[in-house]
Amino acid sequence: MSDTMPATSTPTQLNAATGFSFEITATLPAGQGRAGIIHTPHGDIATPAFIPVGTQASVKAVLPEQIRDLGAQAVLANAFHLYLQPGADIVDVAGGLGAFMNWPGPTYTDSGGFQVMSLGSGFKKVIEMEAVPRADDKASAGGRKRLSNVDEDGVDFRSPRDGSRHRFTAEVSMGIQHRLGADIMFCFDELTTLANTYPYHEASLRRTQRWAERCLAEHVRLTYERVGKPYQALFAVVQGAQYEDLRRTACRGLAATEHEGWRFDGYGIGGALEKHAIGEIVGWCAEELPVDKPRHLLGISEPEDVFVAVAAGADTFDCVMPSRVARNAAVYTATGRYNVDNAAYRRDFGPLEDGCDCYTCTHYTRAYLHHAFKAREMIAATLATIHNERFTVRLVDDIRNAIETGVFAECRDAFFAHYRRRQVQ
Repeated sequence: MSDTMPATSTPTQLNAATGFSFEITATLPAGQGRAGIIHTPHGDIATPAFIPVGTQASVKAVLPEQIRDLGAQAVLANAFHLYLQPGADIVDVAGGLGAFMNWPGPTYTDSGGFQVMSLGSGFKKVIEMEAVPRADDKASAGGRKRLSNVDEDGVDFRSPRDGSRHRFTAEVSMGIQHRLGADIMFCFDELTTLANTYPYHEASLRRTQRWAERCLAEHVRLTYERVGKPYQALFAVVQGAQYEDLRRTACRGLAATEHEGWRFDGYGIGGALEKHAIGEIVGWCAEELPVDKPRHLLGISEPEDVFVAVAAGADTFDCVMPSRVARNAAVYTATGRYNVDNAAYRRDFGPLEDGCDCYTCTHYTRAYLHHAFKAREMIAATLATIHNERFTVRLVDDIRNAIETGVFAECRDAFFAHYRRRQVQ
């Protein structure tokens, strides 16, 4: 298949020429879980897959070459941050996100909706939240001043960098993401919080649907305008918090959305949620969304969540947690998570995890990592991040292999028989 767009063609001809498609290679006997392959102009992604987050065109503390060597198939960057610095036009001139950051494989960009929520409410920047006993649509974490305001057309916000004023709309987000050149983009959406009331969630969901329709129309226009560029797939984002009726309504509306014969190439499952509800929410969405389109779960990577989400029907994941906790000396292992800067590891000359095949574990000791963190050496974050990213990529690879060989339940049970034994130290 060609990896560039023809000058004129019907939607059917375009789909055959884009270089983007999804095939299912195996399914679980119960539930919506499956293994498959996402084909993109810059390479294939075998699913389920974990997608490391390189927010500003960089996975913090490590080289793109190291991310490739530890087995990652794709990376995700953030349209909001790259719009502010260095600017989407610079990335475009550089040849797109992959060329700009020296990443040879597939790339994703998210729309900026998550950052707008964070600016608006100040709630912690993770998708998992706690429900509040009394919802309040004006709530903000710690009473912080809101830096963004949502209206029907889009969002006004102040840059967290310098306080300058900006505005994002569906069309602006699409323009930025097309210039960034990622293989997979997401529609601009409003991410609500669990502090919001049900009526606000309902109104927001309708607004996100209208924004998605505008995103699709602008995506079609820009795809024809940027003829000769590799095709960029567009995923709609399902919101609805923890409400089954809203999640199903969102899925049905997005699945039915079309513009000039074009439909979404896949779907992201987003929104704030409580940890215990992940599998249930993904399951609702998987039952409603087209079976032949990939499903990306935004912002999830903890091992217990990945197993649950895969079984419920998620195909790919992204999350900052493996690299974020690594910079704070937290290390993932098959028996749980621990902090290597704990005094117990000062004279421990074993690897971060016995049997791990990552570069850090095959070349460095816990004692060295303990020293590097205590001395505040930058190499500490690099080595811990390599391990955590490799751990997460390998875990999801093992899950995919278990689905393909029919032993998913055995793989899950064997993992958790050991994983729960150790608590964070």
